[in-house]
Amino acid sequence: MTRAQKDRLTSDLRMVCMRVSRRVRFESTTEVAPHQFSVLARLEDGPRTPKEVADIEQVSAPSMSRTVSGLVERGLVDRADDPTDGRQVILSLTKAGRQTIRETRRRRDQWLATRLERLTDDERALLCRATELLERVAAE
Repeated sequence: MTRAQKDRLTSDLRMVCMRVSRRVRFESTTEVAPHQFSVLARLEDGPRTPKEVADIEQVSAPSMSRTVSGLVERGLVDRADDPTDGRQVILSLTKAGRQTIRETRRRRDQWLATRLERLTDDERALLCRATELLERVAAE
């Protein structure tokens, strides 16, 4: 493979991965925006402070505060005082928040499965192999 072909592959692969990711997030809409879903998913493993979530998501504290306030208002996240540090609050998922995560993932999987059904068996087999390769690339 020539250098130009490698460069083209790199660019094409990056772009198609971004497009697929974006389409899965936006075409399978639920009641929450993608950035809100990301916060819900970060709380799935357990309670966190807003600062912890903001750091993980790489957003500013004011931006995270607005996102969290919207999720609290909708009953998807609980905000409670930290029992060990009165200056902090702890965020946790509500039952409705967990249900929203399940429903969003179900819709995303359904959206992608519908597109995969349109492929031939050989094309799906090729995607299986490509997925294994992408996993290797992502793990490095």
